[in-house]
Amino acid sequence: MMNRRNFNRSLLLTSTALYFRPTVIFAAESAGWTPTFEKSETFTERQLDWYTHGSDPAWGAKDPNQKDSFAVLHPKDGDALGRPLYVVLHSAGHDVHSCLECTKSPGNHDIYHAPAGFYALYVDCRANMVDWWWGGLQAKEAVNDGNRAKAGFALSPCEKRVMATVAWTIRKYGIDPNRVYLCGNSMGGSGTLGLGLRHGDVFAAIKANVPAGVLHAASRMAFRDENGDEIPYEKVPFDQIPEPPVCIDYSAPNDGWSAQHEILFDGMKRCKYPLMAYWGNFGHANNTAQICQVNDLIDSFPWTEIRKNAAYPVFTNAACDSKIPWPDREQAKDPGQVNAFFRWENVTDSAQKFGMDLWLIPNDELNSHVFTVPKETTADVSLRRLQAFKLAPNQTVRWKFGAASGTAKTDQFGLLTLPKLKITDQKTRLVIVK
Repeated sequence: MMNRRNFNRSLLLTSTALYFRPTVIFAAESAGWTPTFEKSETFTERQLDWYTHGSDPAWGAKDPNQKDSFAVLHPKDGDALGRPLYVVLHSAGHDVHSCLECTKSPGNHDIYHAPAGFYALYVDCRANMVDWWWGGLQAKEAVNDGNRAKAGFALSPCEKRVMATVAWTIRKYGIDPNRVYLCGNSMGGSGTLGLGLRHGDVFAAIKANVPAGVLHAASRMAFRDENGDEIPYEKVPFDQIPEPPVCIDYSAPNDGWSAQHEILFDGMKRCKYPLMAYWGNFGHANNTAQICQVNDLIDSFPWTEIRKNAAYPVFTNAACDSKIPWPDREQAKDPGQVNAFFRWENVTDSAQKFGMDLWLIPNDELNSHVFTVPKETTADVSLRRLQAFKLAPNQTVRWKFGAASGTAKTDQFGLLTLPKLKITDQKTRLVIVK
């Protein structure tokens, strides 16, 4: 049975493009925008580079003379091309400097702590308050004429700034573009959902710790319009939204900042986007050990081993999902999860054939003191980020999964969903042919 190390190895070996290109340029990066290097220092036994920069006119900042800063932390074992990048968005109580200070102490905003072998990018959202909440709506914020631009589908100047900084960092430090990850706490968790879900062309996976609001994501992913009304599936502009990253979200029903979290669950399910969610009454916590006393799943999935250039399955309507406590969060008592038990391994992704193994992680591997994984369950399975195996709208394919088989047709957007597959704690291969 596959452990974390093997899960990582399978993703690396089965990707269709096992390379990095340090000269990659993203659309978010402006050729005329260049940050200014300020200094390097030794920080937590790692090199830390500081940069400042002005505002690119293309971002549309309210103040064209806006100044910002960011920092890049080097891998602990030294520089190397093709390393992954860990991007951090700080909370409302921090700036880029205090965010980094937290990483000196274990347990202090654990989500800020970059893995030793990664480069890490720390950006700022405090120097210019027009960027507040990372350019999106905060929790429970009512839309009015003063903030309506944040409630729409278009990216804000802050988002354009952050994404340009990510693109520049990837280029400057020779980052593997298929292993870029975004995370954040509280306000930064809200920004992680809002910026991260919209930029699946950049981020392989994202992780939001107690996000302070989901309205940012609801706007940028077209779950809701600028008036707060739900956008039907058939009217979502999927052609303008890259395949989203795998999303890890954990929040607490007894945390006021988690209000309206049902909008995220509803939107991700309706659009068949990849969501692994965990919850429990751990409040607005940032200490992993404290959270794990209530829900010990938050670090159970190796999210920084997902690759952007590899297909993944989306699970919806799983029989093993817990009942979502939102919007009636005040009455919630028990911890829960959505899609926390599923694992997969890519096998084949060619022009005519696709293969992927699906299974439930065994109890002895999950090692949870809170949850028990069933031996089997059912779930609808959709496929995203297909590489060579491209599918057209309304295309019919043949499929086989264990003893089950049949034909299926993609929807009007070319998304293939296989309903009610029986998934067990034994690897079962899903094969699809045109």
